[in-house]
Amino acid sequence: MTSPNIVHVSPAHRGVMEANPWFASMPRAQREALLGDAELVHLRRGAMLFRQGDPVHAAGAGFFGLADGLIKISTLRQDGREAILAVLEPGNWFGEISLIDGSPRTHDATALTALDLLVVPLEAFARQMQDAAFVRAIAVLLAARVRGLYGLMEDATLRGLRARVARRLLRLAHGDVTQSAQARASVVLPQEALAMMLGVTRQTLSKELNALAELGVIALGYGRIELLSLDELRDLGGAA
Repeated sequence: MTSPNIVHVSPAHRGVMEANPWFASMPRAQREALLGDAELVHLRRGAMLFRQGDPVHAAGAGFFGLADGLIKISTLRQDGREAILAVLEPGNWFGEISLIDGSPRTHDATALTALDLLVVPLEAFARQMQDAAFVRAIAVLLAARVRGLYGLMEDATLRGLRARVARRLLRLAHGDVTQSAQARASVVLPQEALAMMLGVTRQTLSKELNALAELGVIALGYGRIELLSLDELRDLGGAA
């Protein structure tokens, strides 16, 4: 991670974290302890938070909470093409896997915008893991990660492209990793990034999106996809 400028956690940033379903479900004592151990740092757009293969004890490593901005979680394929696994929105915590098993980072994390980022150092995270309530919360977080990965594997192996597009749009409407109960009416994401998420070319995705637009399910804008019928997207996503 690049050298950060350390600032204090503001009430606004605290509010963003409290709005996240996973964080809000933790007992207040654990939420306060985690925030108390965190430093809020700023990263510029394009900065690499960590790279795939980075050791867990690398400078700046820790358990991360995104207070403002967007982070791309990705990996490079053997042919050099990038595959985007997820886009993290404010309120999400991440980076726990390497802290738990001590193994290197599993993917790249890149700032898509300027970031305000909470960093809980490895030692503080290890201390928090002595608390049973925090361990249960981390188990819930990991369970959500596994469910999401199983869903992506099912989509990739069992579903056609149109169903995969519909299901990914629905997931993005709920905040991708956040998976809030309330879906948003639009997805703000370049089509190129969505193509990288699905592992298809930009041209192939464009054909599918235009077909959905002709059906009246979505409307396309610059860097934005309006979801006109969530019910129809769900129906399309349920098709094998």
